[in-house]
Amino acid sequence: MRNVVVIGSLNIDIVQKVPRLPRQGETLGVTDQSSNFGGKGANQAIAAQRQGSQVAMIGAIGDDDRGLAFRQLMTDEKMDDRYITTKAPHTGSATIMLEPDGHNTILVHGGANMSLTREDVRRAESVIAEADVVVAQLEVPREAIEEGFKIAKQHGVTTILNPAPVTHYIEQAIIDHTDLVVPNETEAAALAGVPATTDRKELEQVIDILHDKGFKDIVVTLGADGVYYDVKQQQGIVPIIPAKVVDTTAAGDTFIGSLAANWSSDLSIEALLTRATAASSIVVARPGAIAAIPLKREVDALLVERGLADE
Repeated sequence: MRNVVVIGSLNIDIVQKVPRLPRQGETLGVTDQSSNFGGKGANQAIAAQRQGSQVAMIGAIGDDDRGLAFRQLMTDEKMDDRYITTKAPHTGSATIMLEPDGHNTILVHGGANMSLTREDVRRAESVIAEADVVVAQLEVPREAIEEGFKIAKQHGVTTILNPAPVTHYIEQAIIDHTDLVVPNETEAAALAGVPATTDRKELEQVIDILHDKGFKDIVVTLGADGVYYDVKQQQGIVPIIPAKVVDTTAAGDTFIGSLAANWSSDLSIEALLTRATAASSIVVARPGAIAAIPLKREVDALLVERGLADE
């Protein structure tokens, strides 16, 4: 069993099903509404836990009913929640506008997530030191990520950064302590300062720019066009496993959680990415975020069904 630490956000998602996105100044009816657990940090942590890792979460919740609900969720998932701190602001939230084709547009209110500090992360040094992988996104303050990654590298722990939400700038101190960066094509292009692309030749140019900025190993998710990787001087594209799309909300987070759960195992990079895409294919065929994230046995079954099981 691999030990994974996730430094990241915990949000309550309010999902609004809409026929299409509203135009400026337009009032549009909502066809359905639901409330779910979410946040990139929580999504990735639970994805890693359900793929067989033991996960500790470093984050912040509010002193409210939503925060208590998150505590219970972590207990139910058998995760380590000792380093989730309770802050004065409300628990973070996200409003998700979900279109009929499964694509979504998301508005995030950070709430307690934005109160996570360096000191909060330092208190978790012992669990970071014992980890195999530390994962972070950009829905918590950068200082917390920087501190967590510095501690990880002091103890020889692999670090994975998901540069989302999209940004044009990441502090050099974070880049220098990142082993693997996993953006989608839009996030990769923003970091490189070029238009987004899924063309392989153009992606190679994006990768070169990211290497010049100091990023080491790079995996770029391309939606329906698969996954491009430049890892340990190996390059290639791994196709997705097709699925009937219902909701893409947690697809990327599930991919990263699966990758973290299996990183540095005996699997090849192609097998690691195939397993992660299988997990994502399952989640997009279901509604919701955390509720849709599959268990390891479900991913195993899909890989066997498609003749893609690990050798």
